[in-house]
Amino acid sequence: MAGEDSGFVSRGFVGKPHGQGADRLPPGQYLERGFPVLTAGPTPRIEPSEWSFRIDGMVGNELEWTWDEFARLPAEEIPCDIHCVTKWSKLDTSFRGVSVDVLLESARPEGAFSMAYSFGGYTTNLSLEDLTGGRAWVVTEHEGAPLPREHGGPARLLVPHLYFWKSAKWVRGLRIMDHDEPGFWEANGYNNHGDPWKEERYWTD
Repeated sequence: MAGEDSGFVSRGFVGKPHGQGADRLPPGQYLERGFPVLTAGPTPRIEPSEWSFRIDGMVGNELEWTWDEFARLPAEEIPCDIHCVTKWSKLDTSFRGVSVDVLLESARPEGAFSMAYSFGGYTTNLSLEDLTGGRAWVVTEHEGAPLPREHGGPARLLVPHLYFWKSAKWVRGLRIMDHDEPGFWEANGYNNHGDPWKEERYWTD
């Protein structure tokens, strides 16, 4: 499944903050210099020519972009820290992509919730509050290079203020809804919201 953190995790896995940036680590996280790949299921191979991104559901205007059309949208650099539910955090990384605000502007959403869906069937739920106001992007580059396939290329959702399973890899669309419902990992025990600063890891948190 397509979440970067997608792997059942043990509460016994404990890391320790170390080095520069420890004050930027949410509770229970440790600093990771690399970029671990954690995926449940096979990594799909999606060529840019096969990729598209769609916004549908409760919207005034359903929209879909091909890869070439998406590349013509205004993109921006997104310097950020990312935090995995399996307790690693990577600081000072950078992505490039299109703000979800830009994507939603012409779609005219009529609901307050969404379901992100990916190639391979992965889903994760997010409120529009968490997706708008410059808080979420659909990204196609990481550190100045095309987003690697193992990290969700050709495109993934990026929602850095939430645990990284919410940043769905191989994303292909957002379905706007008038109600909230759990996605894949939320239905299998992960917290419905996923705020790392509140340690919202599991249902009981």
